[in-house]
Amino acid sequence: MSQKQTQNFKAVLWDFGGVITSSPFEAFATYESQNGLPENFIRGINSTNPDTNAWAQFERNDIDAAAFDTAFLKEAEARGHKVRGNDVLALLAGSLRPEMIAVLNQLKADGYRIACITNNVKTGAGAGMARTQEKADAVAQVMALFEHVIESSQVGVRKPDPAIYQMACDKLGVAPSDCVFLDDLGINLKPARAMGMGTVKVVSAAQGIADLNALLGHPVG
Repeated sequence: MSQKQTQNFKAVLWDFGGVITSSPFEAFATYESQNGLPENFIRGINSTNPDTNAWAQFERNDIDAAAFDTAFLKEAEARGHKVRGNDVLALLAGSLRPEMIAVLNQLKADGYRIACITNNVKTGAGAGMARTQEKADAVAQVMALFEHVIESSQVGVRKPDPAIYQMACDKLGVAPSDCVFLDDLGINLKPARAMGMGTVKVVSAAQGIADLNALLGHPVG
């Protein structure tokens, strides 16, 4: 959590994967273990050349799923292992966290403005990249709680580019300093802090909610 003093925030901005849902990193770790890959192999590929690699291009919708499949494979082979992009895409959709959804509902009831900023790709069903219709329907119900959902694959900009945070603020009609932003990646929180937002790094649902409570100055979950 940032050191920003508690203030009268007007809006709460949410990441989706790893915040509203369980982290895909858990699925990555299981896949690596099952396939004899080094620990954090997939994350290592995704963090190398982070503005131009296959993952970044796919999240901006610069390439399609077929091109990502082969581009990611090439990057993986350069690091000594054969992993297709399609195999990684199958790991993305985490499980919804009901306690986070309860907080979303409470924030709305308390009058906070709510938006989602998500780096995603055009795969699966809907903004949450669900692989089944049942999961897609559940995610759609959660997405309907937000006033606005800013998807990298739709707007052509991805976190940590400050432009995507400003898009959310503009949609809500609030200043960055009026907002709290929750994300599971520190690299995505850094520009939000620089813009004046309060930030919460979500490691677990319980910790994330506790830190959000502290920033807002009252309990929401």
